[in-house]
Amino acid sequence: MNTKKITQGTPRFTTRLMLVAAVLLLSACATGPNANPRDPMEPFNRGVYGFNDAVDRAVIKPVATAYRDVLPSPVRTGVSNFFYNLQDLWSFVNNTLQLKGEGAGNSIVRFGVNTVFGLGGLIDIASEMRIERHTEDFGQTLGRWGVGAGPYMVLPFVGPSTVRDTAALPVDMTGNVVSHVDHVPTRNSATVLNLVDRRSQLLDASRMLDEVALDPYAFTRDAYLQRRRNQVYDGNPPDEDAYVPANDATGQ
Repeated sequence: MNTKKITQGTPRFTTRLMLVAAVLLLSACATGPNANPRDPMEPFNRGVYGFNDAVDRAVIKPVATAYRDVLPSPVRTGVSNFFYNLQDLWSFVNNTLQLKGEGAGNSIVRFGVNTVFGLGGLIDIASEMRIERHTEDFGQTLGRWGVGAGPYMVLPFVGPSTVRDTAALPVDMTGNVVSHVDHVPTRNSATVLNLVDRRSQLLDASRMLDEVALDPYAFTRDAYLQRRRNQVYDGNPPDEDAYVPANDATGQ
């Protein structure tokens, strides 16, 4: 296997993300005293959110809509199952790092069963066998071991994040099986297909967001932060009366 090809493009993308994070952190210094303690970079974040929303409405959403309308449901389900199966393998690694024995065991069994008996993951036989999915990423692993979330961030093309989750992105990218495919066109096609498939699953939710939320940015931010907090604490987060700084071991 050519390791040079495997890593092609990843260092450059990681460097760009780190530069974006640095710019966002510097911009936080210019916020006023009344800034949301969870979102001290709100003016900048809103600008990035607007950019992402424009790209989504112009390109990603129309493609995802066509994808959902053209492809039959069983085909789309197979695509989703395939990528979720690859995710189970990375979840096994993170469950292991978090010392979650049941989650690690279920994840590796799910991957093995679906890969061998589910046509490479196209059919989710493990769920039919009632083997529970325990999705974990490296951001959750950092949170599990006391790394606080830090300020909320919106990354170009990526979307909602935090300082902790942004720092975890390069590791999650390395853990993505697709990123290790030698053939560049195949790797890029699989990445785009995964993006379009996941966006198609959110079409109804995004429509409801546009119809219901008075401030879609604030709604998205609060929902993301609450969801990540629940994920780190396995759905049972402790009471939180105030914002917890990133360097506090009890942070979310």
